[in-house]
Amino acid sequence: MSAFGSLDEGPVLGIWDGVTAWTVEGQRTTLAVVELEPDCAVPEHRHDNEQIGVCIRGRLSFRVGDETREIGPGDTWSIPSQVPHAVHAGPQGALLAECFTPRRDDWEAIDRLSDRTAPSFSA
Repeated sequence: MSAFGSLDEGPVLGIWDGVTAWTVEGQRTTLAVVELEPDCAVPEHRHDNEQIGVCIRGRLSFRVGDETREIGPGDTWSIPSQVPHAVHAGPQGALLAECFTPRRDDWEAIDRLSDRTAPSFSA
């Protein structure tokens, strides 16, 4: 097994309506490139995984616990385990890179999408 790969080689997950993720799995960590369609919403939820991320492209309103921020390219977040959070993408959508520890093994049950290719990382 190679240490290298491509997002197009891994699973494509339909996380929520309007939210797609391409994942890279380590032994203890999940890296996800997440694409949010324009104006889509990620409902409030929480999980055991610590979650950190960075906005690559687009804008979104991000609530972590009782704190809400408008996020744009280069902005980051850190969500401790079991803290409720929710997101609403802006009119252009958004592209994010997020890391989860421990791995998002619960995502194994999510539907795989076969008709999507990895997003472009150019502006």
